[in-house]
Amino acid sequence: MTTQTVPSAPADKPRTAPPLRLFMTVLHLAALGVVGGGVIGVLAALFGTGVGLLFVLGIGIVFLVGLVYALYGVGWFEVVRVRGLYGLDVADLQPRRRRAPGFGGWIRSLGRQSIDGRMWRALANFAIACIFGALVIRLFWGMVWSAIYSFTPLFAGGETIAPFGNLIDAGWAPLFGILGVVAAAAGIIGLALLHRTISRALIVPNREAELTERVRTTSAQREGAVRAADVERTRIERDLHDGVQPRLVSVGMTLGLAQQKIDNDPTAAKELISEAHTSTKAAITELRQLARGIHASVLDDRGLDAALSALASRSHIPVHLDVRMDGRCSRDAEAAVYFSIAESLTNAAKHSRASECRVVVRLREGNVLWARVEDNGMGGAQVQPGGGLDGISNRVLAAGGTFRIDSPQGGPTSLEVSVPCAS
Repeated sequence: MTTQTVPSAPADKPRTAPPLRLFMTVLHLAALGVVGGGVIGVLAALFGTGVGLLFVLGIGIVFLVGLVYALYGVGWFEVVRVRGLYGLDVADLQPRRRRAPGFGGWIRSLGRQSIDGRMWRALANFAIACIFGALVIRLFWGMVWSAIYSFTPLFAGGETIAPFGNLIDAGWAPLFGILGVVAAAAGIIGLALLHRTISRALIVPNREAELTERVRTTSAQREGAVRAADVERTRIERDLHDGVQPRLVSVGMTLGLAQQKIDNDPTAAKELISEAHTSTKAAITELRQLARGIHASVLDDRGLDAALSALASRSHIPVHLDVRMDGRCSRDAEAAVYFSIAESLTNAAKHSRASECRVVVRLREGNVLWARVEDNGMGGAQVQPGGGLDGISNRVLAAGGTFRIDSPQGGPTSLEVSVPCAS
């Protein structure tokens, strides 16, 4: 396994000059000061409505679910905003993926999303930035008022009202105005610099958290690989025991009968030898198919598109294949997607009573290999321990990808897998 060195603190990328970056920070804060209150108000309204209607036929659950997605959206925006503003080397905020199919898997992923620490840190940074933005707007108007106040002697003589409400000689107005401009500008700059410091502390993950997440991901992939290997071994044993082994035993028995009859009844012996020959060719075909299920050589030689074309041509039901890839992915990623599609087509032919199947493969943004298999069968497919869908789930998890199946009673059944090409 390749070990990568994790930097203790990602440094800023020198993309923007410091004065311009400071100016952009002030603009960001001012914009958040204008719209941030409305965004926070919408989030608060979703929470209040959800809690208030929670016991009214469960309607509040819809609002609370929407709140979780809205919180994720605001958190994702904040990470992207801070990363673009300061050139930080941080990844996008990722939604929590389903670890199990069906409604229960979705609910559990929603629960994990609602307690995602990184999302809440981004939300805290957003709220702080909104407060700073409101202060920046006030300081800006204070700076404008101070600049105008400094010209008071041009319009009034004698005494004038000082910023603190007392009367002073108009000749002191320029001094108070200049001091007000300097103080407001210093406040704005200070808030901008403080925003940068807080953003780095909240948005950039520390070394311990990053290593913990990496260990968790690696452990999940290792567990998936072990389970996938166990399921594959069980499948191979089952196919050998139920298919090839009985056929070879039958060939041996047939040849034994032919040996007994070869002297007394040559004609019958020839027929038995011919039967054994036919059974041997069938056994060779089954072994070839079994080997293809373990490793598809065409996948390494000609790529995923050619391997899927060969797979579709052998399918017992018509397959509409739509593959659009600009290049090759890693061997593990292509193998995971290939065997997921192969198992899905096998399930569709054996269990779903489907009359046709559609396979779509794309190389998506972010260098992610995505595939979708849909059949028009009767549906009702479920992940059973040791079954084909369980094998797909484990194989995809081992490759660092995600797996989702939707198979209501009555159909159709759709399966989606996403695997990073660098896996």
